[in-house]
Amino acid sequence: MVTTLAIDCGGGGIKGSVLDEAGTMRARPLRVPTPYPLPPALFVKTLLDLGGQLPPAERITVGMPGMIRHGVVVATPHYVTRSGPRTRIDPDLVAEWAGFDARGAISEAFGLPALVLNDAEVHGAGVVAGTGLELVLTLGTGLGCALFDGGVLAPHLELSQAPARWGQSYDTYIGEHERRRLGDAFWSRRVRGVVEALRPVFLWDRLYVGGGNSRRIRPDQLLRMGDDVVVVPNTAGIVGGVRAWAINGS
Repeated sequence: MVTTLAIDCGGGGIKGSVLDEAGTMRARPLRVPTPYPLPPALFVKTLLDLGGQLPPAERITVGMPGMIRHGVVVATPHYVTRSGPRTRIDPDLVAEWAGFDARGAISEAFGLPALVLNDAEVHGAGVVAGTGLELVLTLGTGLGCALFDGGVLAPHLELSQAPARWGQSYDTYIGEHERRRLGDAFWSRRVRGVVEALRPVFLWDRLYVGGGNSRRIRPDQLLRMGDDVVVVPNTAGIVGGVRAWAINGS
């Protein structure tokens, strides 16, 4: 039986667990705050320290925010800031993260085969049915996005960085900062507006809404989104760590 250390990295916290081949957690998930400032070396050390508190595994899956191509970081929105999301961007951190071979560094640090994907892609791997066009949106510090066609992962698009309204990106428009400012009721209306705006863009067969803030969507707004929109548990960000290997073709 192959065991997988699955780590879900967010802007505010990093959590992980060890899963068996069926995706069942072999240990209670552990969570640590995301440290800032966060250069790549500290990022890898944080994962290594977290993994050291969990049972041994034979491979590792890491989901992290940003544009990740073939395990290499093209850009990451939160980890280049000085004190966390929505704080000043540090040019030195931008340079350190750009082109960082996260997959290679994590594999070497753990001595295990590693898979590094965008966090929404790992989340989606845990919930998609594998039929039709399935879109995954994750609501947390910002907005995550992953697209699957017939269970095959499409090339990643950083939808979160696209302009939304009032000079804001989707990342800020429906991110955690705005949820706290608006309150859940008004924020839920805003999320529904985003779903309605994206529907003609993707024409999905099923939309899965996950992430830590998905549970905060008011039932009346969720009902108005339609029955092709489903809220899924945030634990998918860890559970998807097993299926991600098959979906990614590894």
